[in-house]
Amino acid sequence: MPSEPVKIFSFSGIDGAGKSTQIEELIQYLEGLGLRVRIFTFWDDVVVLSGLRERMSLSVFRGDRGVGSPDRPIVRRDKNVTSPFVIAFRLMLYGLDALSLSKTAYGAGNNDADVIIFDRYIYDELANLPLKYRLIRFYVRFLLALTPKPDFGFLVDADPEAACARKPEYPLEFVRCNRDAYLRIARVAGMTVLPPSEISQTQLRIRSLVSSLIGAQKDSATLPLECSAPAESAQSTSS
Repeated sequence: MPSEPVKIFSFSGIDGAGKSTQIEELIQYLEGLGLRVRIFTFWDDVVVLSGLRERMSLSVFRGDRGVGSPDRPIVRRDKNVTSPFVIAFRLMLYGLDALSLSKTAYGAGNNDADVIIFDRYIYDELANLPLKYRLIRFYVRFLLALTPKPDFGFLVDADPEAACARKPEYPLEFVRCNRDAYLRIARVAGMTVLPPSEISQTQLRIRSLVSSLIGAQKDSATLPLECSAPAESAQSTSS
C-alpha cells in the first residue's frame, strides 16, 4: 500500500502570542501517537541568506539583538521599519523566500517524517507589508499562490498588550498594526485562527483539528479533564 502523504502544519502570529508553547505541545502529542515529526524554523531553515540579513539589519537599523523578556526588554528595529526602500527590498527577498519555502515544503515527502511543522511561514513575512496598497495586496496573493498551503496554517492570535508584556521588543502601536495585518492575511490565505484563550483551551482546539485530519483518537489524556471545548469563534477563515 502507498504510504500516507506527509501532513504539514504551520504556526504564525505576533511576537509573544505563544506559538512556541503550542508547537512543543503538539509535537509531544503527535509523538505520543507514534508519529514521526520534523520541525522547520522558518527564519533558520527556509529564508534566503538569513545570517547576512540579520547582520545587515543590526548594522543599518541599530536595533538590539536577541529576544526580549519582561525582566530584560529590548528595542528591535527590523520588520517595524517601513521606508519605501526597505519595503522594495523586502518584496524581492520575500519572493526568494517563497521559492525556498516551496522547495522545502514540496520536498517534505522525501523526509523520514509523517508530520512536518513549520515554526512560522510565509504568512509571517507578508504581515510585515503595507497591505493598504493594492499592488502590495496583488503581490501577496501571488506569493500565496506560489507557495504550498499547509494542511493547517494556524494563526495564534493574541492580545497585543499581553503579547508585548511577555516579549517586550516592539512598540505597542506597531504590534497592534501587525496583528491586524495577520488577521487580513488569514482571511486571504484561509488560515485557521485560534483566538486569544487559555493555553490549554488552545491546545485542545489544535488537537481536535489535527486529530480529525490524521484520524487519531481525540481523548488526549494529558490535558486536564475540566477543559471543555473552546468557543466556536476559533475557526478557519477564507477569502
